[in-house]
Amino acid sequence: MDDPKLMDLQTKLDEFAPTGRSALLPALHHTQKLFGYIPQAAASRIAASLHIPLANVHGVIDFYTLFYRQPVAETVIHVCNDPVCAFAGSDSLFKNFYREVPHQAASGGLETIALERSPCLGLCEHAPALLVQGMATAGAAGQSWQDIITGNFGRPHTQITREVDILTSNCGKGAPTWLAAYEASGGYQAFRKALGMSPAEVISQVKASGLVGRGGAAFPTGVKWEGAANAPGSPKYVVCNADEAEPGTFKDRVMMESDPHRILEGMLIAAYAIGANKGYMYIRGEYIHQFEVMAQARQEAMTVGYIGERVLGSDFSFDLELRLGAGAYVCGEETALFESIEGKRGLPRIKPPFPITHGLFGKPTVINNVETLANVPYILSNGAEAYRKIGTERSPGPKLFCLSGDVEKPGLYEVPFGVTFRHVLYDLAGGVRGGRKMQATLFGGAAGAFATEKDLDVRLSFEDLKAAGLPLGSGVIMVFDDSRDLKQILLRLARFFAEESCGKCFPCQIGTQRQLEILQNIASYGTSAGDREQLEDVARTMTDASICGLGQTAGSAVMSAIQQWQDLFKPARERKE
Repeated sequence: MDDPKLMDLQTKLDEFAPTGRSALLPALHHTQKLFGYIPQAAASRIAASLHIPLANVHGVIDFYTLFYRQPVAETVIHVCNDPVCAFAGSDSLFKNFYREVPHQAASGGLETIALERSPCLGLCEHAPALLVQGMATAGAAGQSWQDIITGNFGRPHTQITREVDILTSNCGKGAPTWLAAYEASGGYQAFRKALGMSPAEVISQVKASGLVGRGGAAFPTGVKWEGAANAPGSPKYVVCNADEAEPGTFKDRVMMESDPHRILEGMLIAAYAIGANKGYMYIRGEYIHQFEVMAQARQEAMTVGYIGERVLGSDFSFDLELRLGAGAYVCGEETALFESIEGKRGLPRIKPPFPITHGLFGKPTVINNVETLANVPYILSNGAEAYRKIGTERSPGPKLFCLSGDVEKPGLYEVPFGVTFRHVLYDLAGGVRGGRKMQATLFGGAAGAFATEKDLDVRLSFEDLKAAGLPLGSGVIMVFDDSRDLKQILLRLARFFAEESCGKCFPCQIGTQRQLEILQNIASYGTSAGDREQLEDVARTMTDASICGLGQTAGSAVMSAIQQWQDLFKPARERKE
């Protein structure tokens, strides 16, 4: 008799079969949920049902850190090891767990538990952060392993501070804003208005608003939409990039778990504007709860006719699929994300061609970040002129900033572009924790650059930050006080890139490893002659020769530190007394 779990899997695979290879990620997730891992017999069935070579199935399994080919423990605990969580005690937490759990298991028959160090979990405001069986726990320092495993000490609740109330108006309420409440607050009126306009008029409004991408690249949204709308070929696709894995970033997580319909409305407007009848939302693998919230919101939208055939009686039809990633930072790069949706290893493509002409499945595609799409309903409802009254002339609109680290009130901050860094850090966030002095603040995440006290009066806008040599990135502001070891910060950032490099191009694959080796030696033995020059050479090579943004920015923070603290990279005999 066939294994009942394999029979269950085959039933699901029969549903997936018409989709072909692009169903691979959902099939692997379903399999791992059934078995706790992906056994050989299941991988073989997946390969046969989806018509994929078995070697390719294994290649995809091995690419993602959250898939397992061998049995694992009953409970898997991921412990974040990024700088913020490490300084908040995650290393000690990991060591204590490692000592206590095996002893307790031996004496009391405790279920098997596996501990894994993990890069940023998108819970930076709750450091030290953990995932227990995929569910987030927060502020775990000082908690017993029993409470952590059972979740008895509560779930994360993010502090949200607003100077403008647009993107986060429905956030911070402790529960998702479901359809009825979203519509009661004016939700989907912008989409209804868009259906009464021509696609070109919708694009014109978005272009006039000055909205640019909030994921880090800052490309003009309306220009991107116009390019895809005018590109030859069909079908066309709209994709929401919710693979938020940049250390220090958690804004998309808060938006998804609190206000899912705002994101869906933005996607619907984008799809109508470019003529796309199909969309995908790709959510990072660590965001299981957020994936479930978005899935329920999608079902609500389908039930009332916002998603489906002839939406609201119009000629516009739209279908949306959700995809859950499986642990790969590189999939936040747009073309790697496409590869992942298509059922392949998430390796970035060489550009050009660009997504607006050759994107998902080789077709014209618009891909936008969660925060970018969340701006769109306000623009359509209130007009481009009203939107441009917020922020600055060259950086219009509101912006979400993620504050974490040594700050009194870590959390999510919605402010108009143009306020100063000092205002956000001291007036809104209460300053550096414990009254200490700020030593450094990392802007833009692991791929960012360091600010110091001389930058406190820089305005938070694209133009002012660029002039100061600081990236806006995805809105990361990671604060470190004067007690922190800068070498350890850089070492952890370097380890992150070395572990997350996909290995497709040698400049990134080898460069990130070499950068890590040099910083390990500096942290352990001090700076040697030539270390600085070697770091600069590695960073320049990665920046100039890597094929995607991961490698191109993997040395950014190190280069920034070299410029800010030159003595840090000098041998002891050369330093100033």
